[in-house]
Amino acid sequence: MRRRLRELSLRARLLLTSAAALALGLAAGGVLLVAVLTFAQGRALHTEALETAEGVARLVNQDQLTDPIPVTPGVQVQVIDEQGRVRAVSATADRLVPILYEDELRDLPDKEGRVIPGERIGFEGPARVVKVTAGKATHPLRILVARSTSQQTQSVHLLRVTLLIAFPLLVALLAAGLWRALGAALRPVDALRAGAEEITGGTRAGRLPVPNSRDEVGRLAITLNDMLHRLDTARARQRAFVADAAHELRSPLTNMRTELEVAQRLPDDTDWPALTDDLLADVQRLSRLVDDLLLLARSDDGAGRAVAGRPEEIDLGQLAGEVAARYPEVVHEDAAGPLPLVAEPDALARVVANLLDNACRHRRSTVTVRTAADRDDLLIVVTDDGPGIPAADRERVFDRFTRLDDARARDAGGSGLGLAIVRELVRRHGGSVTLGDAEPGLRVEVRLPRHTGAKGATVTGEAPTRPSDATTRPGAPGAETGVPKGRDVITNG
Repeated sequence: MRRRLRELSLRARLLLTSAAALALGLAAGGVLLVAVLTFAQGRALHTEALETAEGVARLVNQDQLTDPIPVTPGVQVQVIDEQGRVRAVSATADRLVPILYEDELRDLPDKEGRVIPGERIGFEGPARVVKVTAGKATHPLRILVARSTSQQTQSVHLLRVTLLIAFPLLVALLAAGLWRALGAALRPVDALRAGAEEITGGTRAGRLPVPNSRDEVGRLAITLNDMLHRLDTARARQRAFVADAAHELRSPLTNMRTELEVAQRLPDDTDWPALTDDLLADVQRLSRLVDDLLLLARSDDGAGRAVAGRPEEIDLGQLAGEVAARYPEVVHEDAAGPLPLVAEPDALARVVANLLDNACRHRRSTVTVRTAADRDDLLIVVTDDGPGIPAADRERVFDRFTRLDDARARDAGGSGLGLAIVRELVRRHGGSVTLGDAEPGLRVEVRLPRHTGAKGATVTGEAPTRPSDATTRPGAPGAETGVPKGRDVITNG
């Protein structure tokens, strides 16, 4: 049974469930209505019989009782003495045999009633008998009033029949209306399903139809469209990332292949030491690019931390100074005192190296790196006097493989992954990266909390810095030290 229900459509299941609940509710209401009507009519019948008995009792007490006793049709009255003899009756009552047997009369309390078979006194169906005591205490008289319950029984039976006929018709009418209402309510869901099939089949754009209503289905359609938009954006970014990565990998491989083919054609005149240096530079560039791609892939997957190693307490100023010492054109301005920080030394060294590589590539004359304390945070500030980055592009430069000038050769600037790595490493340490003007040039500020363990946090700030090469040094193959005409954001991992 449950399997068959599961095979039905949602509309049919909702209809069956609603119709069953409606039928049960109407049945319970009908039973309650019949019970209440039966109780109310029984109380009314008892009250009428009691009023008749009390009226006869007043006549007895006033010694004005007549024989026969005048009563309405359908009512029998008997006045019985203490010996059980019938002293007075109504026109239709028996003058010899009491309405109640002796034990029934003895056990029935005063002003209470009981139901007896009506055939006993000539009624069709049950009869209700009420007893009232009157007269002197030494010679009491018991007044019995019997009323037929046939009218009550007929009215209750008529109500039952009416309910048995009306309730199924009412359930059927309501089920038909509910079927149409469910169809109208589920029509947007069918539209969403059809739209999803078209999107899956590639026959329409990646957007689902949004109903005009502001109900749950409308909100579901909006949420699904947002999800589709994010999926489309993610797929587009993935395709672009794969295409850029393939292009970047192709460049050093093409260089290596060309150099080897040339050397193979001119074996006697080949300068093997120079060829070895060129090939080593391409291999190093290829290795750096693969390492950066793996680092960012791990970060995207969330499979592990972006960098290896455990956090330890370091002096940020000393670390920045050690990295800056590799760059002859970089000036290091250390803080007045130590700047203790719990972090991963290799990760922060790579952040500083990427920023310095980028600054040296675009400088005109000098590059400055400064470390300082600002309340509960520590700062790394790198400034250069190059052309700077327009404010509109300062967020975009954090995207992977970003170049503000696509016409520049890739060999001159790197792969465009440096700033993406900077952002990821700083984010892992709970910090932020912002870009600003240096009058002239660019000012890059890295803000790190003093007590961080590289557990991952959200990057904040205006924008991450422009990409740089994490390992390329001035003078190394692929590094650019000349003054560019315009600022390119090109980085290697």
